[in-house]
Amino acid sequence: MSTCFSFTASKDRFYRHWFTSSGLRSVTTELGEGTMMHCWIPKVHWSSRPTLLLVHGFGANAMWQFADHVRHFTPHFNVYVPDLVFFGGSSTARPERSEAFQARCLMRLMEVHGLSRASMVGVSYGGFVLYSLADQFPDVVERIVLCCTGVCLEEKDLKDGLFRVSNLDEAVEILLPQSPNKLRELMKLSFVKPAWGVPSCFLSDFINVMCSDYIQEKKELIRALLKDRKLSNLPRIKQLGHRLKSHIGENAEMVIVKNAGHAVNLEKSKEFVKHLKPFLAQ
Repeated sequence: MSTCFSFTASKDRFYRHWFTSSGLRSVTTELGEGTMMHCWIPKVHWSSRPTLLLVHGFGANAMWQFADHVRHFTPHFNVYVPDLVFFGGSSTARPERSEAFQARCLMRLMEVHGLSRASMVGVSYGGFVLYSLADQFPDVVERIVLCCTGVCLEEKDLKDGLFRVSNLDEAVEILLPQSPNKLRELMKLSFVKPAWGVPSCFLSDFINVMCSDYIQEKKELIRALLKDRKLSNLPRIKQLGHRLKSHIGENAEMVIVKNAGHAVNLEKSKEFVKHLKPFLAQ
């Protein structure tokens, strides 16, 4: 019996080889109370090097979002690349769905691996999680980078067109695409120059491999993130949009990457790394 070739699964295997050859290894850790977290960790943790956490956003697993970047940092940092709960190989039996819970899971993961302090980079949803972590556990944060993270987004901004959706349910449908058309819509929102003419079979393959697990749980993550969200409830972290910089104050530094969409880490990978390196090395 013949089997169908999956481009997405094949690329996922390539990324696993890439991370392994970059000096990382795949580890799944039991955090207690039914929570498991998968993370790429250094094969050797060098005490002379600082530690760096790369935290992904919605979409594919962590490998797909940081494959272009790990080799820029593994020679200089102890790099850890976790999959947040309900992504990759991470899950929980607990009912919590907030970014605060995700942050506590990350903190527990750091404790298990003996990490007392780290610099952190969060993309999109990962930035929400890191903002909460910095609020809850400020002493563990060395430097923090929030990339295309709408921390200051309020639920009313959806209706005002800031996210170009009319309501929370429409946002969920786009962020968790279950059809080629919805995935194309997400690509248009995420890239200034989205890939054109991608066959529906390739998009369906990606959805089947990357977007078919924990669908209900991920919907709950999005709703917990955005429902009744107000800027007035946002804490002012001391480590780091115009709105966010204004909210935090002088402790924040803002960098604008031109001609890039929401997925700037993918669309402008080299420029993304160029800005990260000097900031993290300070």
